[in-house]
Amino acid sequence: MRQDKQVGSLETTIQKTVATVQFGHPASNSFPRHLLDRLTAELNYLSANPEVSVIVLQSEGAQVFCSGASFDELLEVKNIEQGTEFFSGFANLINAMRTCSKVIIGRVQGKTVGGGVGIIAACDYAFGTPESAVKLSELAIGIGPFVIEPAVSRKIGKIAMSEMTLAAHEWKTADWALQKGLFSAVYSAKELDSAVAFFAKKLSTYNPEALSEMKKIIWEGTEDWESLLLERAKITGRLVLSDFAKNALMQFKK
Repeated sequence: MRQDKQVGSLETTIQKTVATVQFGHPASNSFPRHLLDRLTAELNYLSANPEVSVIVLQSEGAQVFCSGASFDELLEVKNIEQGTEFFSGFANLINAMRTCSKVIIGRVQGKTVGGGVGIIAACDYAFGTPESAVKLSELAIGIGPFVIEPAVSRKIGKIAMSEMTLAAHEWKTADWALQKGLFSAVYSAKELDSAVAFFAKKLSTYNPEALSEMKKIIWEGTEDWESLLLERAKITGRLVLSDFAKNALMQFKK
């Protein structure tokens, strides 16, 4: 199902037992809250769909995979309740990816910033291209990657996560992300789709019950994330109200 392009889009196609979920937004594939909620609901639906065994998560366009939270909505936050509510959208999405009974493959065709890095980290297997640079820019806008940190640290470790976070101005290359474990494989832009399709097709031939049980093992030790990520949303929701954050967001928007 597609929405008006001005507010973002979400489309799912199913071929045999592979579901491909594609999101998009005219502002560099950023996520307003309603689109976060739609993606979360779609993954929950696919998790319970017996006709699906593998999910491919991808975005529109060729240059940017995801630019994180919607700056327009962040600038509209007036109180801590609204801030917490907005950032809980990323918490809910990551938890939906974590608890989804199906293996999620990320197709990352371009640059990714902020919350988008958390989405990549929450995929069970992620493909990138040489153009798939990543950056955690949250400190530069007066907040921090608090909600997505558990997912990023779980994937690349605390040291690499800290390096990304503190160097908020710095892009990390796809090769760096591959070495740290954020990406499972990197292919050229021309090879990306065939590599993703081949891997998804191969996974779809495996016993669905075995894949589901393996997914549980992959995510062992994250059971407290239902509450942890929401607590982190409160921290970010408070910080986004600061004058520093408001001014920085206005500068970035310009």
